[in-house]
Amino acid sequence: MIEQEIAQFEKYYDMIRTYLLTYSMQLLAAILILIFGLWLAKKLAGATHTLMARHDIDITLTNFVANVVKVIVVTMFIIIALGKIGISVTPFVAAIGAASLGAGLAVQGMLSNYGAGLALIATRPFVVGDTISIKGVSGQVKSIELGHTILINEQKVEITVPNKHIIGEVLHNSFNYSHVEGQIGIAYSASADAAISVIENILSNYEGVATDPAPQVGIEGFADSAVTISYRYWTPTISLIENKLNVNLAIYQGIKDAQIEIPFPQRVVTVKSSAAKFD
Repeated sequence: MIEQEIAQFEKYYDMIRTYLLTYSMQLLAAILILIFGLWLAKKLAGATHTLMARHDIDITLTNFVANVVKVIVVTMFIIIALGKIGISVTPFVAAIGAASLGAGLAVQGMLSNYGAGLALIATRPFVVGDTISIKGVSGQVKSIELGHTILINEQKVEITVPNKHIIGEVLHNSFNYSHVEGQIGIAYSASADAAISVIENILSNYEGVATDPAPQVGIEGFADSAVTISYRYWTPTISLIENKLNVNLAIYQGIKDAQIEIPFPQRVVTVKSSAAKFD
């Protein structure tokens, strides 16, 4: 038993020694080719990254392209190195092709997200900081990744949207501001001009209200017991709720301080009675 193991070991040893003696120069050349390929891939990837960054191309697309260049160059030199030591790469190429087809079908959704991500980065319909609304969700763009886009809404909730659901859809972009509407009722006997002036003054002096586009204030309608004054303004999405609450409080307090009556619904009930006659 031991003799058989020793004989088998000697057989493998002779095979390896013969292979090294025969292909020693080719093996050394393959190693040198691979080392050179790794060096060249790193240099080309770095040059690609520098060139794209110099032209202010999106950092996500820049990193992706640089990595693709590196992988392609390294793969090419691995194939050359394998051919140098007598290993045919044709079976490997066929196997890689079959595996790629299967993997492509398995990760079709993921690849579509990546393709959509590249389209977003190339066309730039929105950038980080913009406020967008898509497929019923809205928020400020926190980051744009290759596979998905992350939004953050006024409740500070992060929303992850797969990029394939963005491309080809109707996209609303209000950039980094959101539109806010509010209204307050004043009595018919009060001065609408005075109320409008108070609200305009509050909106123009509040730091969280944008000046361009300018706020709008006017009469919205006529209710049963009040004249409805409506106001509209733009505010940064990231602080939308905070600013909305503060503006509403300031307007309510300003209307009260100006002694403008804020009515409440009233009903007038008339009771009719008849005196009973007794004999």
